[in-house]
Amino acid sequence: MKTKRKITCEQARSICIILTLKRLGHFPNRKTEKEAWFLSPLRTETQASFKVSLPLNRWYDFGIGKGGNVIDLVGLIFNCSVAETLSYLSEELSVLSSNPDHEIIRHKNSDKNIFLKNRPVEHDLLKKYLRSREIPVCIARKYCREIWYECNGKKFFALGLQNHLGGWELRNQYCKTSTVPKTYTYIKKGGQELIVIEGMFDLLSLAVISSEEVEKADLLILNSLAFIPKVQLLQNYTSVQLFLDRDSSGRKATAEIQKSLSHCVDGSIMYDGYKDLNEKLLKRTT
Repeated sequence: MKTKRKITCEQARSICIILTLKRLGHFPNRKTEKEAWFLSPLRTETQASFKVSLPLNRWYDFGIGKGGNVIDLVGLIFNCSVAETLSYLSEELSVLSSNPDHEIIRHKNSDKNIFLKNRPVEHDLLKKYLRSREIPVCIARKYCREIWYECNGKKFFALGLQNHLGGWELRNQYCKTSTVPKTYTYIKKGGQELIVIEGMFDLLSLAVISSEEVEKADLLILNSLAFIPKVQLLQNYTSVQLFLDRDSSGRKATAEIQKSLSHCVDGSIMYDGYKDLNEKLLKRTT
């Protein structure tokens, strides 16, 4: 009978950050001989500002001004203690060399995610994840599916929101990723009102906070602020409400949209004082 191998902090610090991120579904956007750049696994962004030093096996997130070793990173991703982090690393990873250049994936994560199947949200871990975000399973089932996909020969499951070209945005407790093609999600109901939302959990959170509003309006979930220039739908509506994040990127995008389209209203005042809709929902229920 095998016993679970426990590792020390010293051993854990030697685990490759690149491989840890790969295991969690995050892959470099670009790479040089000495560093790799990622979209941050700690927050939502459209341009990679999360750097991993290959020689040092250290990371730094320029968006939040924090960095450290693999223990620090896993602790932040999962919001867990050092003991819990070591337990995770013991179960999921081998102690590896800190410079495995041959293991670094040279593509964006969505290129390697292969869709396998979808079904109604049933998995207990996904239900637990939804509860941690204060989203009722019945709400999630209206808009999302349980997606099974393959990445580098391994099978994973996640909550999936389908975009208008058939690709899927994928979320679970451990990673944020997608399948190709990646683009925005458009849910048309035939009305003259449009709600513009930044991501999957913004949609689910608004459906909890203001269910009647979500039920009657057409919905545009950007899935990335990078898709705003590609969206021409806003001008087809008499009323557009913008529920983008209240961070610098979201505020800038809201201002630019309102500057070009006067009928667009900033609805983010609803969660003034919070970063986004899900943060408001979480604070409201505590």
